[in-house]
Amino acid sequence: MTEKNETERDDAKKEFDEAVTMTAGELEEWLDTDESKSVGQKEGGGSGESVGHHSGRRIIEILHTKKADLSDDDVAHMKKVVGYVHRHLAQRPDGDVTDTPWRWSLMNWGHDPLKKAKKK
Repeated sequence: MTEKNETERDDAKKEFDEAVTMTAGELEEWLDTDESKSVGQKEGGGSGESVGHHSGRRIIEILHTKKADLSDDDVAHMKKVVGYVHRHLAQRPDGDVTDTPWRWSLMNWGHDPLKKAKKK
């Protein structure tokens, strides 16, 4: 791996770790809920799995992968996750967001806005 790619991977991992506030176990448990499956844009507009739900399963794999073993595809997905979380946070609705599709959608992408950021 070139030095540029290694720096890019390190930067992507750092941003991903800041955006993803849920553990692999928490995310796995969440993805099994009806609320998780009820939100998000379905791939191809059909009735299958939503893009965010699929992303959540991919995030779990990435969380179980050592930084040195991350592929270029993993790094690209990590960047996609960071972008989605940042865009979606900017659209926060007013009031209590505890039981809202907005929060549930973010949680499919590994970010629970009600959870404190992970300790370093």
